[in-house]
Amino acid sequence: MKKKQVEMDSRVKARHYTWKEYVLTYFILLVLSAGQWMILNEYVHFGSIPLEFIVSMHGYWAIVTAIFVLVTNRQKVRAFDKPMRKLSEAAKKVAEGDFSVYLKPVHTADKLDYVDVMFEDFNKMVEELGSIETLKNDFIANVSHEIKTPLSVIQSYAMALQEEDLTVEQRKEYTNTIITASQRLTALVTNILKLNKIENQEIRPVVEAYDLCRQLCDCALNFEDLWEKKNIEFVADLEERAIICADESMLEIVWNNLLSNALKFTESGGIVTLRQTSDDDIVTVIVSDTGCGMSEKTMQHIFDKFYQGDTSHSQEGNGLGLPLVLKVIELSGGTISVSSGLGKGTTFTVKLKIK
Repeated sequence: MKKKQVEMDSRVKARHYTWKEYVLTYFILLVLSAGQWMILNEYVHFGSIPLEFIVSMHGYWAIVTAIFVLVTNRQKVRAFDKPMRKLSEAAKKVAEGDFSVYLKPVHTADKLDYVDVMFEDFNKMVEELGSIETLKNDFIANVSHEIKTPLSVIQSYAMALQEEDLTVEQRKEYTNTIITASQRLTALVTNILKLNKIENQEIRPVVEAYDLCRQLCDCALNFEDLWEKKNIEFVADLEERAIICADESMLEIVWNNLLSNALKFTESGGIVTLRQTSDDDIVTVIVSDTGCGMSEKTMQHIFDKFYQGDTSHSQEGNGLGLPLVLKVIELSGGTISVSSGLGKGTTFTVKLKIK
């Protein structure tokens, strides 16, 4: 069986060993052999040594040097050159977009050396890069889809408005549809920009002391028309005052999203509850509803970008609200948890440090 020819990279211009290095090694070994001459000088007078013997000694050390260089080079090739070539070829494939590359360790698990550990780290890096690439592709696909849908609606109804035989009611209906689609598109772009800035740490929280209870009341009142329109009972159980140190404008995003979701997924006649409690160190905010609830699988993905477990409400959101909520809470040093069951409603619990 023929050995596979190792393809040389055209960018590599130098070899491990050159004639200059060989000559240098030879003279180093020759100098080190001076000890042998000093020992011989104790027993043999240099003047009586034949010229042929001196030439033979130089030839002997030339052979020793050659053997030394060959053995050292072989060890270097096995321990360094071959693994580095494998790593170089693998890195080249990854640079070209192939994230299926895997480097097998040279030694067994009980005899790993630094090269094997480097291979393991390289494999982990490639795996992470592959995951990031997949997320990027999914993100682009989802953004494209989310942007395309409202744009198609706007285009279709704008073309319909050009017809001359439309009634006033029809024109008003088409105009309202265009406005709704444009608002959805604006909300999508706004959330993408907010999420991107938070993830890239371009937004720094401005920590100030403020009354959380007042903020929760203000956010809830913004949805009063919605819960009255849907005939939903809204229950608020809040303390009179709860001072926390946090970024007020960023936490407003959290409460608006949680309340919006609770009202969106609760049918007429249902109940949405906003509850707040606090102790010496932690303030807890709970938003619960009696809506459709979520399965175990859905709960595992609700904080993923663009994930929408209930497709029947897909036209009312873009799957970025809860990922944005999670990032804001993490940036604020808090935690969020969810409990739910199909047909049993959903409860989000947010815990924030008071100071």
